Amino acid sequence: MKTLSIGLTLAAALTVGGQALAFEPTRPVEFVVASGAGGGTDNFARTIQAIITKHNLMNKPMVILNKGGGSGAEAFLYAKKNEGDVNKLYFGTNNAYLLPHVAKMAYSIEDLKPVSALAFDEFLIWVKADSKYQTPSALIDAAKTAPGKITFAGSQSKDTDETLVALIRQVTGAKFKYLPFNGGGEVGVQLAGGHVEANVNNPNENLGQWQAGVVKPLCVFDDKPMAKSDPVYDGKGWGDIPICSSAGIPIKSYKMPRTVWAAAGTPDDAVAYYADVMKKVSETPEWASYIKKTSQASDYYDPAKLQEFIGNSEADAVKVFKDEGWLVQ
Repeated sequence: MKTLSIGLTLAAALTVGGQALAFEPTRPVEFVVASGAGGGTDNFARTIQAIITKHNLMNKPMVILNKGGGSGAEAFLYAKKNEGDVNKLYFGTNNAYLLPHVAKMAYSIEDLKPVSALAFDEFLIWVKADSKYQTPSALIDAAKTAPGKITFAGSQSKDTDETLVALIRQVTGAKFKYLPFNGGGEVGVQLAGGHVEANVNNPNENLGQWQAGVVKPLCVFDDKPMAKSDPVYDGKGWGDIPICSSAGIPIKSYKMPRTVWAAAGTPDDAVAYYADVMKKVSETPEWASYIKKTSQASDYYDPAKLQEFIGNSEADAVKVFKDEGWLVQ
């Protein structure tokens, strides 16, 4: 994987006293989204676009271009074809660096340069409100007693959701039957309808069903409780959900980053410019409102910190892929 040559280069690109950076876009900037319209990544990119426009954080307008084919690979292949283009940014998740490990792709992580991460999606175990499995331990014990009989729904195959379910199996010995669907919305419907026993949806994907009292969260995969919130249902909010590592599942943390990328060959001063813009976005009240609405964790990562996160996240995921036999040969 490429490492970023930032440090002195980044410092030189940033001028003192809040003045303009050395680089500025020369034409409208394409925001290339690695998902279809209406998805979480699309919402992420459009929220950033709206904030930049409102606060005049860039000197050029932005155009959204959705390229969600191949679980987002279409967007990253587009980056490969536009190497060095400073007027294009790519919006994705950890799919950017994980997809090439589980499927033969026409791009690699070497075709991308990290710009920033602005938010992280939490993952929770959800069951129906009237489920007989009212604790994570009860669900795990049932899957051990009847291997392959307890159904877990998730988005896509060999993607973030199935990776988490596989990791749960690896650390607990509980074997679930994983059923892939096209997205978190469909996964939520399957659980609410009682067609599956559980799912590992993000908070926003099951929020409506929890508000209606149809489903309930059992635990969150984080090393600390989620931020306190207004009650969602029955007097309980996000901050009242136990963490999974203290509820019988020894997984300290599992999160999906919302990431921004440039194409390989993009000069460091351009990367520094866009990273600075994203940092300013993350400090606005509109961003805080978006985070609260989507129940994500807000945490800005600059290029260096994101590169470090990617190294650790990729290594952990590849261990799971190897144990599951998913690694592409």
